[in-house]
Amino acid sequence: MAAERIVLLSSREIAKMRLAGRLATALLDHLEPMVKPGVSTLEINDEAERWTKEHGAISAPLGYQGFPKSICTSINEVVCHGIPNGKQILKDGDIINIDVTPKLDGYHGDTSRTFFVGT
Repeated sequence: MAAERIVLLSSREIAKMRLAGRLATALLDHLEPMVKPGVSTLEINDEAERWTKEHGAISAPLGYQGFPKSICTSINEVVCHGIPNGKQILKDGDIINIDVTPKLDGYHGDTSRTFFVGT
């Protein structure tokens, strides 16, 4: 078995990682106003994809091992990796976890946030 190596990143590489992470956080901040009753998870996905491209990044989940969307939207009892779709409409009282991974300049910003829908 090959020994694992720890690769030390340069300050430039660490700065790029921070930018990707900040972009992921900003994306969730941008999507938050969409989390309300009557909005489909596909609408949230499509806005995430548009915003990500507008900011010079790509959505890492899109196409990864066949994943069909740009973000994961997990509602209520779905633990993780829920796939956005137009028939999945947010309702008052739902909880939704939105997981985003924009890839910027070769680095992934991967984070998620759970939101309460409505009142």
